[in-house]
Amino acid sequence: MTFTTNLDPKGVMTVTLNRPEVHNAFNDEMIASLTEAFLGFSKDPDIHVVVLQGAGKSFCAGADLNWMKRMKDYSKEENFRDSVALSRMFQAINFCRKPVVASVHGAALGGGVGLVACCDYVVASEDAVFGLTETKLGLLPAVISPFVIAKIGESRARAYFLTAERFNSTQAKEMGLIHQISLDRYFQADTDKIVNALLGVGPKARELAKDLIFNVRKLMSSSDFTPVEDFTCRLISEVRTSSEGQEGMAALLEKRKPQWKK
Repeated sequence: MTFTTNLDPKGVMTVTLNRPEVHNAFNDEMIASLTEAFLGFSKDPDIHVVVLQGAGKSFCAGADLNWMKRMKDYSKEENFRDSVALSRMFQAINFCRKPVVASVHGAALGGGVGLVACCDYVVASEDAVFGLTETKLGLLPAVISPFVIAKIGESRARAYFLTAERFNSTQAKEMGLIHQISLDRYFQADTDKIVNALLGVGPKARELAKDLIFNVRKLMSSSDFTPVEDFTCRLISEVRTSSEGQEGMAALLEKRKPQWKK
């Protein structure tokens, strides 16, 4: 299997990339399976948080060399279809209805950085190494670029897409690619702490918060503020009058825990 899954009693789905012999590099089988899995997670009411991690020494070293060998002889049309499949995998993770936490150790290179960029919260070990290395091969980080640029911004993308230089966890945190650096002995505990924080918020609010971010970013690209005003005001009106919103406000006023935290 290219990855394993485990759902615990709290509703935490752990996805472990499981090709350690090739540093969890992805091939067409992994791409198709991960896409299907994350689309399923979005619809599963028993799943509340997803954790993405890698087995062995690395998180993910990008594309598998044997897969790349086959692509080398593909036509433009075949390359396009292959790239669309890859994009759909990143989209399935990025737009997953459930919060996705990445637990990153070792190398995250090329498409591995794309995986990191698609996750909502990223905990990285102190020795993690990152790199957008495609241009060293005469290629481009094209498919992952929308997700990476959204995380690190145009200025840093211009620097690291062009130089293909590797960078450490401290640099990754400074550019916004990751959110937390963890010492090895605290790595699992730090990941668990973030997962528990996500489990402590309103279940529906967890999902709607991601919708809020994506929609506001899209609507703010217009010079007319009216669409974003209408969207945000209607959304909060709906949420305040929903059963979850009513319970959350009642719990605050009554100085008790809301039902989802019991």
